[in-house]
Amino acid sequence: MRPEKANIVSDLSAKLKDSLFVLVTDYQRMKVDQFSELRNRLAPAGAEVHVIKNSFLKRAIADSGLPDVGNTLTGQTAIVTGKKDVAPVAKVLKAFAAEFKIATLKIGIVDREILLSKDVETMADLPSREVLQAQLLGLLLTPMTRLVRVLNEPGSAFARLLNARASKMPAAEPAKLETPAPEAKEVPVEAAAPQEHPVAEAKAETPAAEPKKEEPPASEESA
Repeated sequence: MRPEKANIVSDLSAKLKDSLFVLVTDYQRMKVDQFSELRNRLAPAGAEVHVIKNSFLKRAIADSGLPDVGNTLTGQTAIVTGKKDVAPVAKVLKAFAAEFKIATLKIGIVDREILLSKDVETMADLPSREVLQAQLLGLLLTPMTRLVRVLNEPGSAFARLLNARASKMPAAEPAKLETPAPEAKEVPVEAAAPQEHPVAEAKAETPAAEPKKEEPPASEESA
């Protein structure tokens, strides 16, 4: 192989190694302006398209360690490579082929696995990698979220019950300090004076009533 051809194969092999995917399309009947339109549509998706000879592509695929797809490399061929998600790129290719009736997808290599054209078209109908990751994360977190809610619910209900009961109870009065009563002093027996009972003495001094004397009956003579 001539040095210039060897350089082309070397550069192409390095591009295939750096790419996350390789989509092989049919370049036949594609005009220059249509090719430019396809390139402009692929750029926002982080992909680029190149027209390459089948012999160079077969050699570059072999050198880069990708699966052998040599039996599908017939006619005029263009390859689409990129370092981002393949799903948006597949969407662009599918829409472009449906609009212009050209650039039919031949075969694809994604994650070093061969994909048929129908598989790539199915991939075009999928959401982007970011959306799929978000959906998967949501599915993984949903059971955990429910579990946390269930675990927290009894504690929350108990706290609400306590708050409700506390709001209905009257405010507690401040506790009063009780003053201890003074201790009674014992009075000695000898010092205690006898108490006088004037009422009793008064009763004793009152003389007893004298009995009444009966008067003699009047005599008949006075009558």
